[in-house]
This record gives sequence, structure tokens and C-alpha cells, in this order.
Amino acid sequence: MAIGRLDEDSEGLLLLTTCGKTSNDVRDRSVEKEYYCQVDGQISEEAISSMKAGLEISIKGSVHKTLPCHARILDCGGESLPDGIPPPVRKIRDSRQHGPTTWVSITIREGKYRQVRKMTATAGFPTLRLVRVRVAGIDLDGLSMGEVREVMTVM
Repeated sequence: MAIGRLDEDSEGLLLLTTCGKTSNDVRDRSVEKEYYCQVDGQISEEAISSMKAGLEISIKGSVHKTLPCHARILDCGGESLPDGIPPPVRKIRDSRQHGPTTWVSITIREGKYRQVRKMTATAGFPTLRLVRVRVAGIDLDGLSMGEVREVMTVM
């Protein structure tokens, strides 16, 4: 079974297990999940601060206040990709026509429905591309797209 989920428009690290306890442990709020997000526009420090403090987002019609998180702007040098992130399978958009984008790192401890996308949109910078890069101590470092690696422990 998959631990957590990635929506149709997201990519990155996906953990699989045959152990229900492991699955439950990873979904716990004590486990960090880190995402790299390409957002529309030049994100502001004010937007980063608001995400860090927690935002009110809508989850299935109910208002949910997100837990405080870690968020920072990734210095990729303009339109470049963060280290270890492959080029997108499909073109995201043309920055000459639609303006600049920014890559940010967001690390959360909860996993509400489309939470990261809703957080960036609420802060005024919709997500264009979302890549999960880390769950607990497991990351994408050195893995190719579609590659599988066996790990014995997650935390």
C-alpha cells in the first residue's frame, strides 16, 4: 500500500509498504514531509511568513488552520530547477509570456487534502509544479525517475 498520496498533478517520492503500523507511523504529525513547489510569480517574504505561521484553508468545505511549517525560497538562479529535480514531463508554461516563477521548499507535519497547493494559493502564489522530495529521513537524493529503492526503516 502507498503511504500518503500524491495527486494526479504532483510528483516525487512515494513510499510503499506491506506493514500497516509503518504506514500509520509515517502519517503521524511527528514525521516531516518536504515539498519543492514552483509557484506563480516572485513570492514575497510576507507570503513565506504567513505559510510558516499557519494559514486558514478550506478542506472539503470546512475551514482548517494549518500547523506552523518550515518554508523558504530556494535559490535556483532564475528559471533553473532545484538540484535533483528532473525537467517536467510536460511544459509548465512560458515565463516570457506569463511572468516569473519561484521555487520554494515547504515542510509540513500534516497532510490534509491538497494542503500545500492550498497554502501557496492562499498566500497569493498558486502552485504550478509540486514535487515531494523527502519523508522523514528518506529523500530523492540520487534516485532517477521511476527508480525503486528498498529501505528497512523510515524514521
